[in-house]
Amino acid sequence: MMKIIKKLFNNEIIAVFLGVLLILSALTACEPVDPVDPDKPDDVDYKSDLEAVDAQFLKFESVDQLAEAFEDVRPVYAEEDGIFETIVTSVMPTKMAATDTAAPSAAGGESRDFSETNIQVEGVDEADIIKTDGDYIYVVANNKLYIAKAYPAQEAELLSEIDLDDFRPSEIFIHEDRLLLFGNQWNFIIYEAEIGEKVTGDSVVMDDYYYGSSVVGVRLYDVEDREKPHLLRSVELEGDYVTSRKIGENVYFVVNSWPKWSYDEPIDIIPLYREDKEATEPVVEAKDIGYITPLRAENFITVASMSMTDEDKEVGKEVIVGDGENVFASLQNLYVAQTTYERESQVGEPVTSRNEVTVVTKFNLDQGNIKYQGIGKVPGSILNQFSMDEFDSHFRIATTKGNVWDKEVMSTNNVYVLDKDMELVGSLEDLAPGERIYSVRFMGKKGYIVTFKKVDPLFVIDLSDHTNPTVLGKLKIPGYSDYLHPYDETHIIGIGKDTMEALEDQIQDRGIDFAWYQGVKMAIFDVSDVSNPIEMHKVVIGDRGTESPVLSNHKAFLFDRERNLLVLPIRVAEVAGDEKFDESGYPLRGDIVFQGAYVYDITLDNGFDLRGGVSHNVEEDYLKSGYYMRYDEQIQRSLYIEDVLYTMSDAMLKLNDLDSLEELNVIEFD
Repeated sequence: MMKIIKKLFNNEIIAVFLGVLLILSALTACEPVDPVDPDKPDDVDYKSDLEAVDAQFLKFESVDQLAEAFEDVRPVYAEEDGIFETIVTSVMPTKMAATDTAAPSAAGGESRDFSETNIQVEGVDEADIIKTDGDYIYVVANNKLYIAKAYPAQEAELLSEIDLDDFRPSEIFIHEDRLLLFGNQWNFIIYEAEIGEKVTGDSVVMDDYYYGSSVVGVRLYDVEDREKPHLLRSVELEGDYVTSRKIGENVYFVVNSWPKWSYDEPIDIIPLYREDKEATEPVVEAKDIGYITPLRAENFITVASMSMTDEDKEVGKEVIVGDGENVFASLQNLYVAQTTYERESQVGEPVTSRNEVTVVTKFNLDQGNIKYQGIGKVPGSILNQFSMDEFDSHFRIATTKGNVWDKEVMSTNNVYVLDKDMELVGSLEDLAPGERIYSVRFMGKKGYIVTFKKVDPLFVIDLSDHTNPTVLGKLKIPGYSDYLHPYDETHIIGIGKDTMEALEDQIQDRGIDFAWYQGVKMAIFDVSDVSNPIEMHKVVIGDRGTESPVLSNHKAFLFDRERNLLVLPIRVAEVAGDEKFDESGYPLRGDIVFQGAYVYDITLDNGFDLRGGVSHNVEEDYLKSGYYMRYDEQIQRSLYIEDVLYTMSDAMLKLNDLDSLEELNVIEFD
């Protein structure tokens, strides 16, 4: 009887989960919308918000206390109401002390001229699906690791490929003759209900008591012989890969993990860990796990480190209870941001507070050692890693508080500055009421923020005084920028979407004011006169339906100012004829006319000058309305070595002359 009840319980959960997905799908299918309200937002008591989240860093005293903390916030199904309730209680372990450590040094460069991954902080490398050392190119595609001789172009060829089976590779680092590969795989652990015996294995007969567990795999290869890479070390950690950074020879990576439950009690609360297929063990002991108050024990963040030159060096691990949403790293420190929200405390009881606070945990990085340094908290939530920055021993962060569709309490945008101890020392609040942040770029003593409602306000922020950030100037233009990239100290490249204001009857139909996305827009902003930034140049590519991976991933962007080079992976959609609207006045979505990469000459004098395009499409029929496209032929990344441009898709690596774009060679992937 209990098995039947539990199966029904699981089916009910699935039904609720699918219902939530349908609601979210319906919401995300709409165009981005923002309410129009010319009034100032309601007064928001930020101090009370922060006080409501009395963040401290503590440690558990025992595994029982850890299990109790997770049990206290475990979702419980209330059959009579058809919803979940969450109960939050407090535990009071001891505080953890912080220590200061020295900064590591950055890695050196190579003699041959080649491009590297587009990163946020100089000297802090970011893993990607393609890397080069100037002689060879390393690619993750089609669930394989490919190594190719890259230069000179006429000698380029595929040297080796590693089929990784059930291991799903995601990103790589290279360091001299070493390659580090990140990926995920799915493992099962079975619990026999009758005897309580745990059985692990790759292929077992499933009964009612099993769970699936995602495992992050980290594999270190010796690639001195590129034709026969040799696996040196394999590390597995239960959870999902978030991101990683490389400083010198040391790689730091972040993993999110969740506790495992039987129907009545937690099992294996602490994430499991193993090396080289040996027996699994908890990643750390319970007493070594920290947490941030107020405690909502739902998952774990593990910050780990590995050496790429010493395969015998112990893997560094720091574990806290929490959720690693966004990560920023400097040469000295790594910051993990997580946003907390007020939730229902009892079944059916409404939320009485609008507290929305981002808690940032700071870790010091020292030659592979990881040490907790402090925590800070600011109102609102952040967009991505570019919302955070470290400068002059201070941490800067840009947040949006509230939701743009909330007509009762308007959203606001804010910049906060914290000192080295993560104490709030400066703030700039209430930027662009009713909008939200679309992109951020901190550049030394200045910051640049793009918010969006119906036009694109670009704010120039003075951060020279840590205690008093101020707005120096702003520019309002149609569209918005998803990504900001420095051209030089006084000019910025913005890449996003052009927009078109909705008609009055469309606004009335939806009950909200909004704008329609159009083609991809690139612009160069002159911010030399900080009080009066201007848009020097712009180009709009295609019509509605045009997309670029750069809009969501900065690593797809290739820019070199000395070469006047900009390469943009792009899928171009164009509306046939001059009419851009249907009979109802709604904008038409274009048909796909090009899929590949656009190569631009970019200068301050002439702006964007299209040199030409490179495509991996082998049959023109695949471009018909986008429906028959070969998605494996979409260009995802580009790089150059000397005078050769390399573009990468899941189907191939194509080599073109960097000036003429003449095709030189093609390396096909299986």
